[in-house]
Amino acid sequence: MTENESPSPANLVATIRAVLPSLTPAAQAIAHRILDDPGMVARSTITEFSAISGTSEATIVRTARALGFAGYSQLRFALAAAVASQTPERLVPGDLGPDDPLTDVIAKVTRAESEALADTAAQLSPDTLDAVVGAVSAARRVDVYGVGASGLVAVDMAQKLMRIGLSGHAFTDAHLAVTSAALVKPGDVVVGVSCTGETPDVLGPVRVARKAGATTVAITNNPRSSLAELADHVMVSAGRETAFRPGALASRISQLLIVDCVFVGVAQRTFGASDPALRATRDALEEFLAGFPRRGRASSTPQS
Repeated sequence: MTENESPSPANLVATIRAVLPSLTPAAQAIAHRILDDPGMVARSTITEFSAISGTSEATIVRTARALGFAGYSQLRFALAAAVASQTPERLVPGDLGPDDPLTDVIAKVTRAESEALADTAAQLSPDTLDAVVGAVSAARRVDVYGVGASGLVAVDMAQKLMRIGLSGHAFTDAHLAVTSAALVKPGDVVVGVSCTGETPDVLGPVRVARKAGATTVAITNNPRSSLAELADHVMVSAGRETAFRPGALASRISQLLIVDCVFVGVAQRTFGASDPALRATRDALEEFLAGFPRRGRASSTPQS
């Protein structure tokens, strides 16, 4: 992100969270202060914020520039706009505690996931989505790599593409992923799914596929990660990590949102083929399930 590409107030907090892993320790400490109380930072001069945070003014300026701003004043203005447009709960969502009653668990998890979806939507570029949809629609095959929680997202994406007649394959094993990646061709698409963007089991096959000439796509929380650097197209997911929701789990819902957007876009782009494929797969499943009696449904023939 350059100084001419400052994040908008609508997704400023999400952007700061996304780039946290790529910041220096000193800058991370300042960024955490901003996330903890953006309103306080918006009201503070650089001298006041330096005293509050216990860091030098020079470090604060460097951090503001690392976040995409020309300086601290521009960061303050953006934070003020963010505070004005969001509720305090939206800016500083409550964390889950070990003694929270389940009513609070429901409310906090629901709010965190709603915010993750909103933050992801704010950061999802229509131009990038259009480019990914075009590449996937024209691809001979699409390989999706992911492990752990991101592996579940990879499987979901491959399954959705298969439903509309495209050749989609999910790989959650690094050895199989690298083997497949070595056989892709120019025009094929590979998608790496990783919250941190630094997962070796994802970076390895994406690197091999890129060398083979495939179009590379990253779905990651960190737009400055190694995975993002390997990708032709980067789609940034958002998810707030907590004590009970590690980064990968917190990001899963937003990763699935990106997958759904890609799927719908591809289905629209290839409607002449995708619509009959959806109908055919639905009919086949219904016919298959019709052979099994369902609970609660009275049989039309007497039972012996």
